[in-house]
Amino acid sequence: MSRHFSMLRDFQLADWFTLGNAFCGTGAIFAAMRFLQEGGVRDLMIGMALIPLAFIFDALDGRVARWRNQSSVLGRELDSLADVISFGVAPAALAYACGMQGGWDWLVLSYFVACGVSRLARYNVTAESLSGDGDKVKYFEGTPIPTSLVLVIVLAIAVNGGHIGAGLWLGAVKIGPWLLHPLVLMFAVSGTLMVSKTLRVPKP
Repeated sequence: MSRHFSMLRDFQLADWFTLGNAFCGTGAIFAAMRFLQEGGVRDLMIGMALIPLAFIFDALDGRVARWRNQSSVLGRELDSLADVISFGVAPAALAYACGMQGGWDWLVLSYFVACGVSRLARYNVTAESLSGDGDKVKYFEGTPIPTSLVLVIVLAIAVNGGHIGAGLWLGAVKIGPWLLHPLVLMFAVSGTLMVSKTLRVPKP
């Protein structure tokens, strides 16, 4: 007989670290929304601070799983879903809150998230073949999605210096009917590197 919350009882210790990752990413998104509602820069900085915390949870869940020898397909799927939130949607939401709100910005940020989703989906279906004879994947095809932490650090530096909204670094240009903030192109580069087939990054 199934018990209430039986799925949660089946979670391993590493899975709770993964959920901590997702919790931080969700909090960052809400912080970006709160900043857009109330204009408090403190909210924006809190949201950005949650991304490094999500990165720590993301690093620990794999270590805990190996320590306890409890890796599972469920854990891998949870990890990918959490990463989409914390290192895909959340950085894009924070960038939007910082002022990248032009039509071209929307497209670039959406492209970035789509690349992150594609990158994680590809990893999930190729993990077994990439691991060879062992249990551990030896390298990443394309940059891992948590590298978007670098983008958030750049945004945090900009916010700390007051370079948000109309004061965003590199300004804005109008291309056709829409605005483009050139700074958003770092998200385009990051997304493109994530879906690269030829770039191989050794996995620690």
